[in-house]
Amino acid sequence: MNYVQVKNLKEVVPVKTPLRGTVVIPADKSISHRAAIFGSLTYGTVCIANFSGGADCKSTLNVLKGLGVEIDYKSEKGIIISNKNKFREPDNIIDAGNSGTTIRLMAGVLSGLDFYSVLTGDDSLRKRPMARVIVPLKKMGANIWAKDNDTKAPISIKGSRLSGITYNSPIASAQVKSAILLAGLSADGTTIVTEPSKSRDHTERLLSYLDADISVNGNEVRIQRSSLTSKPITVPGDVSSAAFFMVAGAIVPDSEIIMQNVGLNSTRTGIIDVLKNMGAEIEILNQRLECGEEVGDIKVNYSDLKGITIEGDIIPRVIDELPIIAVAATQAEGTTIVRGAEDLRHKESDRIKAIYSELSKLGAKIEETEDGFIIHGKTKLKGNCILETYHDHRIAMSGYVAGLIADSPIQINEFNWVNISFPEFTEIFEKLRVV
Repeated sequence: MNYVQVKNLKEVVPVKTPLRGTVVIPADKSISHRAAIFGSLTYGTVCIANFSGGADCKSTLNVLKGLGVEIDYKSEKGIIISNKNKFREPDNIIDAGNSGTTIRLMAGVLSGLDFYSVLTGDDSLRKRPMARVIVPLKKMGANIWAKDNDTKAPISIKGSRLSGITYNSPIASAQVKSAILLAGLSADGTTIVTEPSKSRDHTERLLSYLDADISVNGNEVRIQRSSLTSKPITVPGDVSSAAFFMVAGAIVPDSEIIMQNVGLNSTRTGIIDVLKNMGAEIEILNQRLECGEEVGDIKVNYSDLKGITIEGDIIPRVIDELPIIAVAATQAEGTTIVRGAEDLRHKESDRIKAIYSELSKLGAKIEETEDGFIIHGKTKLKGNCILETYHDHRIAMSGYVAGLIADSPIQINEFNWVNISFPEFTEIFEKLRVV
C-alpha cells in the first residue's frame, strides 16, 4: 500500500463556519446495480428513476449492454432497460471495471445461461476474493472457474443447468447471498441461503417487488425458479453516501444538514445507529415506503460525541461506513473500538491499514488491530500533509471530511477515485459551506 505517484491532488481547506443546508443525496449504488440487473431479467421493459451516476453502476450497464440488453437514457437520472430478446453470448470479455457488486452478481446470473462468458475487471478488482461466490455456485452445478485456484478474476463461465442448494454462508455478505439467489432464479428446486448475521437485503426486497417466488425468515432466504415482472423502479438516495454528510454535520461546530430522499433500509442504517450511540443528534423526517424500501429525510446537528465499542451483528450493517466512522471517532471523547471487521482488509483497499495510515498522518491517536482499530479521542487533527486514497473512493471521501476540521489545509492524492461512487461529492459539500 505504498503509493508514491502524485497526481490529481485535491486541496481541502478547513471550514471556519458551520455546514448548513438541505441536500439531495445521489442514488443508492447497491439498489441501482440490482435494479438494472433484475430489470434485464424480466425480459421486458423496466423504467428506473434516479439511477446512480457512479462509475461502478455504469460498469453494470456496460456489462449488460455487452450481453445484448438495450439501455436508453430517458433523462439525466433515469434509464429504460429492455431485454425482450433475452441475453446473448458476448462477443468479448466482459469488463466489470472496479465493481465487486457487478462481477459477483453477474457470476450468479451467467451461471444459469446457455453460453460462454468471461468476467474481468481493473487491477484492483482482479485482486479481490472471488471464491466466496464461485464455491457455492459450483455446488449448484455451475461450470465456473477462475484464476489462482478459483480465487481471483478473470472468471470463466460456461452456462449449465443448475440445482438448488442449501448454503450456510461463512460470512454475512450481500454480494454472496445475491449471487446465489440470482442463480437460484433459474435453478431446479429450492435454493436456501443462511447467513451468520443478516447482510443488506436489497436483493430480497427488489426480487419480491418484481414477483419472484422468494421468502425470508430471519437470516434465511429461500427462492424458487421464478419469472420476474416488469415494473417501474425508483431508486432512493444512498445512505452510505449520506454517511459522510452525517459525520460532517455531527463534527463541524454549529452545523445542521438535512439530506432528502435517503434509503432507510434497516440493514443499511447501522451508520445512524452507531452515530446515535455516540451521541449524535439525528432525526428522521418524512418516512415512507417506495418499491419495497423505506425512504425518508435525515436531519443531523453538531453534537458532543463519545467513544463506543462497535462489534458483533452491527458490523455487516456498517462495514462500508467504518472509514468515515473512524473520522467521527477522532472527535469523540474517550475510546472507540472496532472489532470483527476483518473483511475491511478485502475491500477496494486494505481499509484497516489505510484508515490507520492516513488518520495517523493527521495526528489521530489510532491503533491498528487484525480485525479493526482503536481510536482515542478527542483529538485536534493537524493539516499540512498529503493523504493517499489507495484507489479507494471511501478512503478519499473520509479524508476530505477529516480535512474539513484540520487546523490547516490538506491535499488528497488521486482524489478522482471518488467518481467511482459519488462524482457530485465536493459540489454538494461546497453548497453547505456558510459564507
